[in-house]
Amino acid sequence: MRISGHWPEFAAPLCGVVDDRQRLGLPDHYVADQFSALLPATMDALRGLPGAQLLALLQSASATLLQRLAAGHLLAWLGDPRIDTLAPPMCEIGAASVSIGLPPAEVAGVMQRFARLGLQEEWIRKECPRHRVQLAPYRIGRYPVTNQEYRDFLLATGYPELPSSWQFRRYPLERANHPVYTLPVAACLAYAAWLSAQTGRSFRLPSEAEWEYAAAGADGRVFPWGEQFDPACANTCETGLFDASPVGVFIEGMAWCGALDMAGNVEEYVADQYAPYPGGAQIDVHLVQLNGSYHVARGGSFARFRDLARCQRRHGHNPRSATYAMGFRLAESI
Repeated sequence: MRISGHWPEFAAPLCGVVDDRQRLGLPDHYVADQFSALLPATMDALRGLPGAQLLALLQSASATLLQRLAAGHLLAWLGDPRIDTLAPPMCEIGAASVSIGLPPAEVAGVMQRFARLGLQEEWIRKECPRHRVQLAPYRIGRYPVTNQEYRDFLLATGYPELPSSWQFRRYPLERANHPVYTLPVAACLAYAAWLSAQTGRSFRLPSEAEWEYAAAGADGRVFPWGEQFDPACANTCETGLFDASPVGVFIEGMAWCGALDMAGNVEEYVADQYAPYPGGAQIDVHLVQLNGSYHVARGGSFARFRDLARCQRRHGHNPRSATYAMGFRLAESI
């Protein structure tokens, strides 16, 4: 399957009063998309395969994206062997002195490269300046935390916060292996604290620097897979799914450390609240005006365009929009 893509353009920054369909560049009327037309037949063709074969297909670079999506959806019903709440798969990263952020001289180039996506320059200037950070050894989740894992946490603790994406407070079994969203950051912290207590390990949210290094590597890639955007590598608006996908389906987008879905699918909270980088200026964009202080989110989502999938991009939750798919990924201190 070749992704035709969703490539709208915006003449002005998207900072005024716009509804969510306008924000996503969608028409007012329903238009059938390529996935809803083709995915059911692909699932029918795979139905009846044992879980081991579905898993092999999902993880195969030679399979099409459509086949991997279908295999992932079927594994949600059968039980996805990759999901282990008390032993989540993690990627180990050694101690390093790393550079994160964006050199100020590159802001204009970013704005030009992502022109007509409704960006404001100050959104990009939050990434400046590029600076060094010393990181201790750590682990980062291979996948974002899934609905199944969060359900296990709710059943074990009685924690009251249910994701707003769970309609009618119902656990979406058919999305068991999709990333959980939308959650406040307090629920993500509570989950990490519970898992740490259950396992005796030190789970937490990653710092901004840990997240960016895991995604971009020592060479500071623009996207986890390289310099050029490809809608087959990440579940963003350009892909045209407009929905979360089973974790790990976009294998071409794997980061250097082995982590998947670090671009697209759902936005991922990190441990840090927004503050200017060392030597940078305080930039009070609309998120500051709406939230006051706010936790930074990274990676973009199925409901955001490719600019938010950049490894250096700093974002956060906008409470005025229903299309902010806020999830999280675990880190672990070693």
